[in-house]
Amino acid sequence: MSIPVQRSRRVGDPALAGALVALALAVAGCRSGGNSAADASSSTAVISAVGAENEYASVLGQIGGRYVHVSSILNDPNTDPHTFEASPQVAQEVSSADLIVQNGLGYDSWISRIESASPNGKRRVIVVQSLLGLPDGTPNPHLWYSPTTMPAVARAMAADLSALQPAHKSYFQANLQRFDSSLTPWLNAIAQFKAAHPAVTAATTEPVADYLLTAMGIRNLTPFSFQADIMNGTEPAPQDIALENGFLAKRMVKLFAYNQQVVSALTGSIRSNAVKARVPVVGVYETMPTPGYDYQTWMLAEVNAIEKAVTSKVSTRGL
Repeated sequence: MSIPVQRSRRVGDPALAGALVALALAVAGCRSGGNSAADASSSTAVISAVGAENEYASVLGQIGGRYVHVSSILNDPNTDPHTFEASPQVAQEVSSADLIVQNGLGYDSWISRIESASPNGKRRVIVVQSLLGLPDGTPNPHLWYSPTTMPAVARAMAADLSALQPAHKSYFQANLQRFDSSLTPWLNAIAQFKAAHPAVTAATTEPVADYLLTAMGIRNLTPFSFQADIMNGTEPAPQDIALENGFLAKRMVKLFAYNQQVVSALTGSIRSNAVKARVPVVGVYETMPTPGYDYQTWMLAEVNAIEKAVTSKVSTRGL
């Protein structure tokens, strides 16, 4: 039976910790028959890899190719990423993995608890927060929206995969170069937008796409206090709500970006106000929409949706 688990992006939950630790311990015995990391060192074994979020799993699969079996835990763009079904299968996938990629910044602390409950000295773990040298107090955990994040993560993936299977290092490096090249359309679209559309302003519900908006030269007028309250499931201050609605009613912004996966009565009301004010709305996602996208085509689709909102006043509610 699956156990429903509530996850906060910023604050740990003791009940969650206990449930996940119990699950990991329950499957720890399944690993006693062999060491998957040791097995993966052979040139014929397939590396077991886990991406805590499916955007990281997407890149893992591209770098690892035929030598990696990749699974992701948070992978449904139609559900609130604050909740997911923790099952014995999830604990077993994590505890038996040779390589794990997780975000950090409190976004997926549940996976660290599973790792701690099933220690493995040969397991390799990439924590993107640590890789980027970000302090725990970094306010926006949606690191994958920054154009500088995934190239660094992909390099770390290639390095760890090569350490696990040295015989295939050249294969992983070739896939890394191919991945880096595939980011060019996205990076070019960002640069072209920034050059062609200076001084664009936006309003948002959450800081989901803030790193991307900043890279595109877009100024987000929404106070971070409002974004943080929505992100953490807290009612924003009345003055922040009034300010947000004022940006829309007065048409002070060129677009309104909202979290497509987490729509509450409040954010739904604000979105309706944007529609009434004829401010184009753009839905953004925390996990990669599937099927039909990999990481780089998803990011390019988000840029294209923003560009359509600014240049053609066209809304993109969902990808």
